[in-house]
Amino acid sequence: MSELTLFLIRVAFLAILWIFVLSAISVIRSDMFGARVPETARGGAPAPGRKNNGKAKANKKPRRGAPTHLLVVEGENPGTRAELADAPLLIGRGSDAAIKLDDDYVSTRHARVAASGDEWFVEDLGSTNGTYVGPVRITQPTTIGLGVQVRVGKTILELRK
Repeated sequence: MSELTLFLIRVAFLAILWIFVLSAISVIRSDMFGARVPETARGGAPAPGRKNNGKAKANKKPRRGAPTHLLVVEGENPGTRAELADAPLLIGRGSDAAIKLDDDYVSTRHARVAASGDEWFVEDLGSTNGTYVGPVRITQPTTIGLGVQVRVGKTILELRK
């Protein structure tokens, strides 16, 4: 083989090796710190450029029969609950989670439960082991209702009144 061919093979090998190393670092970073979520998807404070026009959000009472809290039914911390009035709710092992789970199969920022109108949604935040609604692994925000089981690692959660 010519010297140029060997040089090109070495460069290609190094490029592939560096791509592998950088992707491994990216996976480790997202598992430790969570995936980056745009400010508009967080449901938190408005973006810095937007004004609230002096209008405060009215505290609406939940309609009759609507869920009021998210409850851990089975798993490491049964009985743990979070009020849906504090939505969106973060589920995971992280210190900023509304429902903090001591489960080896749960990511730091595993899933989020949020409302849109009168409906509640659960969204997987790029977790390693996935989020399940019933027996189905979800890949996009999915509607959940009263009594629907959401499995995060070995923990099962439900919306309750």
